[in-house]
Amino acid sequence: MRQNADTKKKNRGKTACKVFAVTLAVLLALAGITAAVNAAGIAANRKFINRIAPLSYETQLQPEKDAAGRWVFTADRDFKILQLSDIHIGGGFMSIRKDGMALNAVAAMITAEQPDLVVLTGDLTYPVPVQAGTFNNKENAKLLADLMEQLGVYWAPVFGNHDSESYSYYSRETIGALYESDAYPHCLFQAGDEAVDGVGNYCINVQNSKGEITQSLFFLDSNAYVKGNVPGVSWKYDCIHENQVEWYEQELGRITVQNGGVQPKSLAFFHMPPQEMQTAYYEYRDNGYRDTETVQYKFGEAGERDIVVYPSELNYGFFNRVLELGSTQGIFFGHDHLNNISLAYKGVRLTYGYTIDYLAYSGIKNYGAQRGCTVITVSPDGSFDCSHENYYQDKYSPVSEKETVRMDAYYEVSE
Repeated sequence: MRQNADTKKKNRGKTACKVFAVTLAVLLALAGITAAVNAAGIAANRKFINRIAPLSYETQLQPEKDAAGRWVFTADRDFKILQLSDIHIGGGFMSIRKDGMALNAVAAMITAEQPDLVVLTGDLTYPVPVQAGTFNNKENAKLLADLMEQLGVYWAPVFGNHDSESYSYYSRETIGALYESDAYPHCLFQAGDEAVDGVGNYCINVQNSKGEITQSLFFLDSNAYVKGNVPGVSWKYDCIHENQVEWYEQELGRITVQNGGVQPKSLAFFHMPPQEMQTAYYEYRDNGYRDTETVQYKFGEAGERDIVVYPSELNYGFFNRVLELGSTQGIFFGHDHLNNISLAYKGVRLTYGYTIDYLAYSGIKNYGAQRGCTVITVSPDGSFDCSHENYYQDKYSPVSEKETVRMDAYYEVSE
């Protein structure tokens, strides 16, 4: 009896080992197939990128680094910035077609607008496996960077919450190092001071031929999620931290000294909307969608539902510092894909950029009212103006044919 019991125990052990081995073999096979399909998708989209013609400028501005290591453009004419946001390149087998559509749109708008600088306000990538089919946030970052380099346009990105998810393979530091590498000479990203929170707090200046700084462009990492939050459960977003606010003030002070004691006008770019955008929108809405003493409507729509504007619950005073210092005239951001409203609040322009997203919002590839770019024109006197340009205008002619979309508001049609 004892021998039979031992034999049965051994047989159960052998069966368990066989089940484990088979399961492991199946998982490895699936992983191999997925990796192969992902690689094929990346290769197909890279082949598409190689079909894109480089931009043909009459005279392209060439930035140089100043003594402090900041990039500087020299121009006595208007300086044109193109803001793109929430491009959401997935980079996996589930997003191959949608990635191609996004790359197609980005290339078409940049080619038509021929900006001096492209600013990407976060969520360039979307390595969310249930929608993209991959955890690899480096391959999709390389795909977008390859497109920008193929176009030959100067570009300055900031990170969004999706660019380095907690489950992604690579950190913000690694992706930042990729952007700063010699492989992408047109990328003006700088990781910034390691002692300051976030990756990618940096400044680009525009000066005239006399050497006078006419505009400072501040780029900040608005970080991802608050500590202890599990992405996908409560989605508690982070914001610009206190030491970043101090960096902004100190950097502006250093630039002012460099500029002969004259404080330049400036613009700021990051991903998350500041709390003050929500405050301004609610004040405007609660007044019957009419201007108030502190809020003036400029253009655009607020298409998100529920709380409409989705900022962090935290606020370390960036906007208040902007008001105190009086340099920054406009702040541009993304994150809420269906919002493209622009409001002036307490004299500072707060603007949602148009977004690109074909992937993150369910079925959003079928809708087009929210998709496009934001054109920002900085004048030699430091003033600026901006407008939204929808992608589905005739002036944007992509390499691949544009998809057919509904131009109704997303929620009006999708319910």
